[in-house]
Amino acid sequence: MITGELKRRVDVIWDAFWSGGIANPLEVMEQITYLLFIRRLDDLQTAAERQAARAERSLETAIFPGGNDDSGLPFSDLRWSRFKGKDPAEMFEIIGERVFPFLRDLGGDNSTYSHHMRDARFTIPTPSLLARVVDMLDDLPMSGRDTKGDIYEYMLGKIATAGQNGQFRTPRHIIQLMVEMTAPQPDDDICDPACGTAGFLVASAEYMRSRHPKVLHDKQQRKRFHESMFHGFDFDSTMLRIGSMNMLLHQVERPDIRYRDSLSQGAGEEEGEYSLILANPPFAGSLDYETTAQNLLRVVKTKKTELLFLALFLRLLKPGGRAAVVVPDGVLSGSSKAHRELRRVLVEDQKLDAVVKLPANVFKPYSGVSTAILFFTKTESGGTERVWFYNVTADGLSLDDKRLPLVASEKLGPLPSTELTPEERECNNLPDVLARWKEYEGKERERSRKEQSFCVPRDEIAEAGYDLRLGSYKDVHYEEEEYRTSAEILAEIERMENKITVGVEELKGKLG
Repeated sequence: MITGELKRRVDVIWDAFWSGGIANPLEVMEQITYLLFIRRLDDLQTAAERQAARAERSLETAIFPGGNDDSGLPFSDLRWSRFKGKDPAEMFEIIGERVFPFLRDLGGDNSTYSHHMRDARFTIPTPSLLARVVDMLDDLPMSGRDTKGDIYEYMLGKIATAGQNGQFRTPRHIIQLMVEMTAPQPDDDICDPACGTAGFLVASAEYMRSRHPKVLHDKQQRKRFHESMFHGFDFDSTMLRIGSMNMLLHQVERPDIRYRDSLSQGAGEEEGEYSLILANPPFAGSLDYETTAQNLLRVVKTKKTELLFLALFLRLLKPGGRAAVVVPDGVLSGSSKAHRELRRVLVEDQKLDAVVKLPANVFKPYSGVSTAILFFTKTESGGTERVWFYNVTADGLSLDDKRLPLVASEKLGPLPSTELTPEERECNNLPDVLARWKEYEGKERERSRKEQSFCVPRDEIAEAGYDLRLGSYKDVHYEEEEYRTSAEILAEIERMENKITVGVEELKGKLG
């Protein structure tokens, strides 16, 4: 958890950009990303040099080679530790004229974040602003994995609160709930085909570190963790750069994060490649049939992106693979032929596990759309016996544009560090979602339809035209008094009248 002091430092850096003439929050984030990347490269080489010195051997590969660059000046000038103490004007020239071209041509490091830096642009307008920002970034403690990740997450949160750019980020506690419910395993191939800032991939990596630490102890498993476990696609180059840096700062060195329009022709080549998909894909949009992958249209003929993404996920999953996907309410109840057919496929041809209904404003301040999370498993042979429904009424934050915490910070999210009181559980349902989900094969089957969670048999869903709205199956709870007979009600009135009469007589006696 990022401390108040670190938040204050990040806020000061952010404000420096705004006062220096960069008002677009995404551009601020991008420029900070570049500078943190430059600092990271220097840290990596410094660590390698120290290790080589201890082993009394020469450095085999260097990010910053010896000798001079094309300008005849030493490559060592490009290292953070060297230029950070330069005069502002000289530093500005080194970074703009030499460091950024060096980054764009960087080929020795074949990681995805190096690849995405090929389009890097230096847009800090003045030497004075650059000098201020470099000094402040240099003071940030970036040696710890958790601290680096928390700082970056905090900056991503500032994008989310800045307006429309927030569409790229799913709230962290919702991501964590989805990851906990799907429980990634060391042999999983994890994919987000609309990855944005890579929040789902980062959370999956953190889950793997905490629940399966052995993946980093074995050399072969460690290589798989860093290079082939995590896959993300996006068609926004800025998001790819930010997402790659997010993974790097969470210590995933070479994730597979690539440019791809996931719904376009030619993008569905990796059929059956992944065992776990976690995503909050773009919705409320539509595409032309001509530009949409034909293999997706064979699953469901539609122009709506939310349906096409679900068809894509089914195609990308291996048999037995599972998915957790945020969808708008229209997917649950839409009456078009495409909506009904896709729901039928999930229930009859695959295994639909759960529908978790989210509060309408969980994506505020930038969207009030009503959503749910679908959990399903690809089987190609059915398997749905019953579907588990949960109605989340509170996620720990106020359901307005401010989204302020309703409970203490240690009691937020699906895994609070301290136990919640009954009143606090009313403000944060997420721990209860996770606890009840673990009883999906047990006591959850017996819950009444009047409760917050319950199961519905497949046959009943089929009879309802594959309607997946929780409200279509929930029993309305009426108080017992509404079922009393007229005689019982009259008797209760008489008892109340008698009590009133006795009370009045007692009061008269006291008053003399």
